[in-house]
Amino acid sequence: MIKGLIVGILVFLFATFPATWLLMLFLGNLGLGLSYWGTLPLGILVSVLLGSASAPSYIAVRE
Repeated sequence: MIKGLIVGILVFLFATFPATWLLMLFLGNLGLGLSYWGTLPLGILVSVLLGSASAPSYIAVRE
């Protein structure tokens, strides 16, 4: 259980890293000196938004 939780957290951080890193670069250019942990909540939201926007939409029809 604990090993699975640790692996899940590591996969989660790895999956949200690109969006968080790009947000850190963008916000750094605006003069906000946010760290990775300060930008992580917004990075999570951006990752979910990009994932849901790029996911195919299917309508399941049972016959």
